[in-house]
Amino acid sequence: MKKKFAIIGSGIAGLTLANLLHKEKKNDFMVYEKNESLPLDEGYGIQLSTNSIRILNEINFDKISSENIYHPKGVDFYNIQNKKICDLDLIQFNTNNNKYTTLQRSTLIEFLKDDIYTQHLRFGKRIKQVSELKGKVLIKFDDNTNDLVDYVIGADGIFSNTRTFFEKKKNKPVFKNAIAIRTILNSTSGLDIDQSKISLMMGKNCHLVIYPINKNKILNFVCILRHKYADPDNVKTLLEEVIKQNSNLKKAFEKNLKSWPLYATPKILPSSNSKVFYIGDAFNGFLPTLAQGAGQSIESAFELYKLIKNERVDIQNIYFQDRSKRAKIIKRRSNFNFFIFHLSSKIMQEIRNYFMKFLLKRKSFINSYLGTVYKN
Repeated sequence: MKKKFAIIGSGIAGLTLANLLHKEKKNDFMVYEKNESLPLDEGYGIQLSTNSIRILNEINFDKISSENIYHPKGVDFYNIQNKKICDLDLIQFNTNNNKYTTLQRSTLIEFLKDDIYTQHLRFGKRIKQVSELKGKVLIKFDDNTNDLVDYVIGADGIFSNTRTFFEKKKNKPVFKNAIAIRTILNSTSGLDIDQSKISLMMGKNCHLVIYPINKNKILNFVCILRHKYADPDNVKTLLEEVIKQNSNLKKAFEKNLKSWPLYATPKILPSSNSKVFYIGDAFNGFLPTLAQGAGQSIESAFELYKLIKNERVDIQNIYFQDRSKRAKIIKRRSNFNFFIFHLSSKIMQEIRNYFMKFLLKRKSFINSYLGTVYKN
């Protein structure tokens, strides 16, 4: 029997699920976005491992222009002084059709919106009230419109507004004493790095990631640094501590900078309503130190879609068990990376570097630590 879905949020998770449902054409759906437009001017980068690309290829991502994406060969690890420690081969995870990919977030959003923009996407929609009516969910928006649906999908991020209407248990995101600072570079800004790879520099209480986001090798540059206050307005003062560790970084920080505090969801909680599901960061938000934010949004949308498609019984329980198991793996590895990337003691840094050189040459470690994440 045909069902109707209300997808709340038009980020990567919501739009991925919308495209999968649109392709299947067995159910009705509408995407509701609180903002007045999609953020197509956001040029910062995202990384997508092979499992994400495999999912996106089911909705014809393989037809996207090759000029707008990049396939990095690997990851080079450096200390903060730009001295190379070791490297990781990313090609080993690739197949002919599914390759580790970097691109602008706006490029992916542009692709995901194309088939659904006119008929299945509504802007300026904020939930005002929800209730149950004859076994369905009645959603009232603050513009005096409403929708009666079989299921609600919360895809509205780590500070999910959808959760406030359906959940009694609070799961307020926690500030992780860290701030992310991002910019776009047109060159390596004097840094000795390989532009065909992802470069990761580890310093005292900070790490930096630089990687190309298209065939023109425009570079995404992000610095994550520990700070006990969520004060992105004080960015230049905070960056002085990073530049003290390597003065060559000063040029990279001269461009337009955007910053935001980093939060994570403390617990992974099931939905208390059998008709409400959460995907992406609305399900669980974690630190970006495994580069899996976009990838897990895509994965969670696909996991839920498969259950919907196959009309599984007890879909809520199956989805939560599978997604929470996966989320715990990503969360643990992200937290561990956050710890080892930011060691402040020089002795601990040397020990870390030694073990990284050793472990990244071991296929058994690579398959255990990253293979389960990248291949799924």
